[in-house]
Amino acid sequence: MRLLGVGMCAAALLVATAVAPAQAQGDGGDAPSPALRGAGWAVKDTGQTGVDGVRFRGLAAVSRGTAWLAGSQGRVLRTGDGGRSWRDVSPPAAVAEGLELRDIEAFDGRRAVALSIGEGEASRVLRTEDGGATWTEAFRNTDPRAFYDCLTFFDPRHGLAVSDPVDGKFRLLATDDGGRSWRVLPDAGMPPALPGEAGFAASGQCLTASGPRDVWLATGGGSTARVMHSADRGLTWRVADSTVPGGDPARGVFALAFR
Repeated sequence: MRLLGVGMCAAALLVATAVAPAQAQGDGGDAPSPALRGAGWAVKDTGQTGVDGVRFRGLAAVSRGTAWLAGSQGRVLRTGDGGRSWRDVSPPAAVAEGLELRDIEAFDGRRAVALSIGEGEASRVLRTEDGGATWTEAFRNTDPRAFYDCLTFFDPRHGLAVSDPVDGKFRLLATDDGGRSWRVLPDAGMPPALPGEAGFAASGQCLTASGPRDVWLATGGGSTARVMHSADRGLTWRVADSTVPGGDPARGVFALAFR
């Protein structure tokens, strides 16, 4: 969605930990459940506060110790010690062009795929296999009508990326080789978009996979905020209205999460 100021994340992260006792209790005053007892949050400084204008929006935590961040001005950071320190592994070309990296999906400390958003050729997919030491441009959008918002992966090989509607329907890219190559999926099974409907290119959470084939797409901007579901990796979709208010370009479902 052409709404670039949403979903900003500061240069310090809140990371869930098990070192601080939980302070909150349930609405009825009950003690926290055993699963939550001892949970808390700790601030993790990325060390990027001196970089003017950088905002991080994409976050991929792949283990207790390893996570990736992506943000404005082409910046990508990686931690291997649970956020105590962060390494700048930004793609040089993305930094030079000031790309908006709003989504990053990672599989471990070496392999990650990042999405740059924007109209036309600003929408790109970048990939690394060596922890960010080098990056390869795996896809560059050449259709000026497309604006890619989010990425998701079913497993380390199969993934999707979604664009705002083109010719009245959301457009999907698919990969089956871990993001090395991408192809546009046919849109015959995609329901028509509502007038003004789009996805929020905020933090890479408008498109979410769960399991080997299921994927959900959240929308906003139209008269009704909707959630779409595909059980066949994006070939066919069912759509449901949500109860989240719509009717405005800044309203709708921003994010989805499944476990």
